[in-house]
Amino acid sequence: MFSTDPVLRVKEATIFQEQNPVLSNISFEMEKGEFVFIIGRTGSGKSSLLKTLYADLPLRLGDISVAGFSIREIKNHQVPLLRRKVGIIFQDFQLLPDRTVAENLLFVMRATGWKENAKMKNRLADVLMQVGLGAVEKKLPHQLSGGEQQRVVIARALINEPVMLIADEPTGNLDPEVSHGILKIFQQINKSGTAVLMATHSYGLIKKFPARVLKCDEGKILDSSIQEFELNPELY
Repeated sequence: MFSTDPVLRVKEATIFQEQNPVLSNISFEMEKGEFVFIIGRTGSGKSSLLKTLYADLPLRLGDISVAGFSIREIKNHQVPLLRRKVGIIFQDFQLLPDRTVAENLLFVMRATGWKENAKMKNRLADVLMQVGLGAVEKKLPHQLSGGEQQRVVIARALINEPVMLIADEPTGNLDPEVSHGILKIFQQINKSGTAVLMATHSYGLIKKFPARVLKCDEGKILDSSIQEFELNPELY
């Protein structure tokens, strides 16, 4: 049966950086297929929130549900299952430098339970096509531009057809023109029904690609779907 539950539900959660609360008693939801930016100054809790959502940091106070998983109650053996449903995209790529693009993607497939070589090869070709990369399978990461490497990272995150992508500053190391190309890929993925939550420092991207914005601000979350707030480019 098709569920209409939000893909993400945060209820009265407090997010910690080590022992310090950085976001206190926050609540918001994100629907299936929604596109949301998350912004805030460095140290405002953006990355800690994202890491909590994909169970890299523990949730100590409040409740968070992501793709049907309770983050407060999740067990270690369930984390890989969560991360099949939620694709994660990092600013610093985290590709294995001594392996080709194909080997990087196949490594993730095997780690997440893929077995049949023919299906793996087909899926590999599909996700590379989806991010606009042609004949790069045999290249090593250092032979690719920054924008191409980030496309490979997006392809890697798409392998298991996640219901949601979490992207932490995915354009942080890229110039504006390349960043716009990357954001268009995220938009296409989003149009196919995958929810996207993207942390960014780029006021230019938010202006060019308007969407709902969550702002980490002095320990709270401001939500553009509920209240207006200033998007001051000098703050990010």
